[in-house]
Amino acid sequence: MARSRSRFRRYDGGDPLAPPVEIAEALDAIGESVMAGSSPERAMGEFLRRGGRNQTGLDDLARRVAEKRRRLLHRNNLGGTLDQVKQLLDHAVLEERKQLARDARMDDDDRAFAEMRLESLPASTSAAVSELSDYQWQSPQARADYEKIKDLLGRELLDQRFAGMKQALENATDEDRTAINEMLTDLNALLEKHRLGEDTQQDFDDFMQKHGDYFPEHPQNIDELIDTLAERAAAAQRMLNSMTAEQREELMQLSAQAFGTPQLMDSLAQLDSNLQALRPGENWRGSERFDGEEGLGLGDGTGVLQDLADLDELSEQLSQSYGGARMDDIDLDRLSRQLGDEAAVDARTLRELEKTLRESGTLRRDSTGRLKLTPKAMRQLGKSLLRDIATRMSGRQGERELHQAGAAGESSGATRPWEFGDTEPWDIPRTVLNSVQRRAGEGGGRLIVVDDIEVAETESRTQAAVALLVDTSFSMALDDRWVPMKRTALALHTLIRSRFRADQLQLIGFGRHAEVMDIEQLTALDAVWDKGTNLHHALLLANRHFRKHPNAQPVLLIVTDGEPTSHLEADGAVSFSYPPHPRTIKHTLDELDNSMRLGAQTTFFRLGDDPGLARFVDSMARRVSGRVVAPELDDLGAAVVGSYLGSRGSSAADELGTDYGDWFGGRGFWVGS
Repeated sequence: MARSRSRFRRYDGGDPLAPPVEIAEALDAIGESVMAGSSPERAMGEFLRRGGRNQTGLDDLARRVAEKRRRLLHRNNLGGTLDQVKQLLDHAVLEERKQLARDARMDDDDRAFAEMRLESLPASTSAAVSELSDYQWQSPQARADYEKIKDLLGRELLDQRFAGMKQALENATDEDRTAINEMLTDLNALLEKHRLGEDTQQDFDDFMQKHGDYFPEHPQNIDELIDTLAERAAAAQRMLNSMTAEQREELMQLSAQAFGTPQLMDSLAQLDSNLQALRPGENWRGSERFDGEEGLGLGDGTGVLQDLADLDELSEQLSQSYGGARMDDIDLDRLSRQLGDEAAVDARTLRELEKTLRESGTLRRDSTGRLKLTPKAMRQLGKSLLRDIATRMSGRQGERELHQAGAAGESSGATRPWEFGDTEPWDIPRTVLNSVQRRAGEGGGRLIVVDDIEVAETESRTQAAVALLVDTSFSMALDDRWVPMKRTALALHTLIRSRFRADQLQLIGFGRHAEVMDIEQLTALDAVWDKGTNLHHALLLANRHFRKHPNAQPVLLIVTDGEPTSHLEADGAVSFSYPPHPRTIKHTLDELDNSMRLGAQTTFFRLGDDPGLARFVDSMARRVSGRVVAPELDDLGAAVVGSYLGSRGSSAADELGTDYGDWFGGRGFWVGS
């Protein structure tokens, strides 16, 4: 029998009981951007950068990265080690002078010679340290301070290459220094062997068995070891490059004094050479400008340069501005190290959001490789728009959402057993009664089975043929009416497809000419500069739709912000004229009369306050006994949906209320008739 195996990993932050990521807000924002003309890929990237109501975005994380980088540069300078050496040297010289002044046993000539040497020390700290290398110190304190200089330099130089060495080697003995030199010798030998391709895993294991205490990162193979060392060595080189010429010269002169022997510098120089050969891709040439007041030692400065490299890498990853960028590129460990666990949790949530959007069926790539919203995404977005419309129409916030299948019409009061495919609502009392009677007869059993269910019978409802004509002329985009128009079309499309499936909806966009569009085509439509508002052509297409459904009630909904300025000639050519030509007006009115003869219930949705447009639309509405609605842009969707539901009767209104809140909220949309 196979044994089940459990897998565990280190807890990586966040709320372990948090629900899966919610994509509704992201989908709404993406859909809004797509309808405004953005590509789904760009729209998703914009949402990830901006974030949501309760979600930090990439831009905020990038801002924090940039702020930390600026803070490191403006707070620190690279003279810390040189300043420490100078302080130790000044203190040693001062203590020696005090000792010379009070030492009565010392020969006067020897005292004078010693004082002369101290008085004539070079101004350069490194030269002064070198000058005193053979000086016979009379003060024990002065001698101790001078020895601290050599010890400090050795520990700082090692701390540049091996993080933590400065503290680990404090008060180091000769045996400790010997062990360090042995480790460096073995390390250089291992790296040289690896460069020649002659090393084995056993060579690495043997080295770590002997010297592993010097590597708290616990590398598992030679490549991990080289990566760790090369990253820090490159940072050390960048720190050297960032110093002034005088600081570099001082440091190079002082380095020879480390641990009182040049052996350390020789070994470190060989190590740097090996690492540069093995990892030439590291940034060995860069530099930074530090202008703060807090001095950094060599080890700490190298750590800061490593932090700066981390921050630069994170800045690029968070920008997502390079080709093929994905949220998976963001190094969460590095982000946690630089900004804390909470920032890593925020980035991980964004990563999961992107993954869910790509894998949940809301986004897909077409044959050209471009990302597009799927029909599933369009349905989700449409439902969200309908909820917003229902809230506006009801005038009430926080209405509890109920779910019920669309009824076929008014309830007749009778019930019947449920059959496969029924969309009528359950009759709960009859269903529960059937369940109780069955269980009493059987002495138990399941609470409810299919045979218990009864549904409320409804009266048949007239089918409708709906034509939504939307103005797609450039003025719609110019006056910020483009997105509300698309939102309205999507909401109506979703309502009919989900609740009134028997109705036949046709979407028609009209600019210089008119065109029947599917919902995906309309929502992705870009605004183009094309003169003309061809309502005549749109009405021709709408009437053709009505004639295809002779037994359905025609419903004509027209959204426009301008008078007709173009029409179709008999040969199909488009004729344009501004101001509107009388022939264009006549052709438009003739086709509107045809709609009336077909029995269309007509509503005009006038956008804008142009008096000429208002007079023209009012006259057209009176001509066909139609209505005029002059909604604010935010209320356009509610006005169109309300008009459609009004044409379907009170049962349709109740049906929308079932899912989206009571829609008859007493909002005064009608301004003409």
